[in-house]
This record gives sequence, C-alpha cells and structure tokens, in this order.
Amino acid sequence: MNEIDDSQAPLLDHLIELRKRLLWSAGTLLVAFCGCLYFARGILSFLVAPLKSAGQVTIINTAVTGGFIVELKVAFFAALMLSFPVIANQLWQFVAPGLYRKEKQALLPFLMATPVLFLAGASMAYFIAIPVALKFLLGFQGELGGGVQQTAMPEVNEYLKFVMQFIFGFGLSFLMPVLLMLLEHAGIVTFEQLKGAWRYAVVAAFALSAVLTPPDVGSQLLLAVPLVALYFLALVAIWFTRRRRDRASEAEAETTAS
Repeated sequence: MNEIDDSQAPLLDHLIELRKRLLWSAGTLLVAFCGCLYFARGILSFLVAPLKSAGQVTIINTAVTGGFIVELKVAFFAALMLSFPVIANQLWQFVAPGLYRKEKQALLPFLMATPVLFLAGASMAYFIAIPVALKFLLGFQGELGGGVQQTAMPEVNEYLKFVMQFIFGFGLSFLMPVLLMLLEHAGIVTFEQLKGAWRYAVVAAFALSAVLTPPDVGSQLLLAVPLVALYFLALVAIWFTRRRRDRASEAEAETTAS
C-alpha cells in the first residue's frame, strides 16, 4: 500500500492536477488546430484524393459559408488526430499516480499500442476501404435509359462526413485488442469467456461493419475480416500475457517461501 499512500493527495490537489492536464490537452488541440487551419486546403486535397482517383473531379458546395465551414471542419479533424497522442499522454499522467508499479508496467504497453493501432486502422480506411466504397457507389451513374444520364455531384460536407466516418470507424475498431486485454487484465472478463464467445464476436464484427460502412459487401468485408482477425489476435496476446503473469506469480511465491 505504500506505493499508493505516498501518492495520495487531497481532493483539491487532484482537481488542480486535472485542470492542468485539461489545459495542456486543450492547448495542444488549439495549437494543432491553428496549424492545420493554415494548411486546410492541402489537407482537404489529401482527403478528396480518393474521390479523384475514383474518376470524380468535381465536388460542390451548396452554402455561401460552406467553404469556410469546410476548412474549419478539416482543420479540427486533422488537429484531433495530431493531438491524440498528447491527450492520451496527459490522461496517463493524471491516472498513473493512483496505480501500483506493476499496474503501470502492465498498462503502459497498451497506451503505447493505442496510437499505432488507430493509425493502422485509419490508413486501411484511407488507402483501401474508401477507394473500394467510392468505386462501388459511383458506379451507379451513367445511362438510365431513354437518353437520361445520371451524374454524381458529391457535396463537400457529405463527402467529409463519409470520409471521417470511415477513418474514425476503422481507427476505433482497430483498438479492440487493447480494450479486450484491458478488460481481461482488470478481471472483468476471462480468457475462457472470450474464447467461448468467438462466434458472437464474429457476428458482432459483421454487424458493426454494416453500421460503419456503406451498404456494399466489399466495404463491409474490408472492416469485418480485420475485426475478426484482431479478435483472435487479442486472444493469442491474452494467452501469452496470462502465462507470463502466472510464471511471475509462481516465481514470486517461491521466493517468498524460501
């Protein structure tokens, strides 16, 4: 108990510490937002690149203030992603003093893996899932019969919503192994329970992909298959970490007994 007793502080000190961490997080987000706002058009050009690759070279804006609002949205979206590691670190700095040393050592790898997995999911969304979805959805334009042509005219705000939904959906979904390992480490679920529920996990993965992606099979499979793979990868990681914990506990028990 000495590890926690030494870090105990009055409620006012905790509130002051929380304010400090929130100010650092807000300040980082504000600085990143200002920087991203300066490069907003370049970031927007990067986000619409998949649309251009799908053969759509025109995107419309239906509001007088639309251009300004779009640049604000793009800047905030980019700033949120850039400042995420700093915000996560500030959260860790606030929570860490209340943890045992072993808990800190156990949770730190999860914290470090979070931005890596999120970036992997976001990259998969941008480079693979979005182009596949756009190719499918834009394939419905053309000749309708009787000389009538159907032409797609994407609206910039709707397109940004579409892209952000993909990127955040894939990024957050790729954090599932971290969540499962944290739940197992906290004792909320066990390895045996997760192993026995794999069929439900597969169904849940396809249901989640149906919500987060457009209604085409290709896009849904692009999210559902990695989710299922990540679930089984989490099971393997949990098995190894539990085995290592058991060995450490046995070694500690033998040391105490001797």
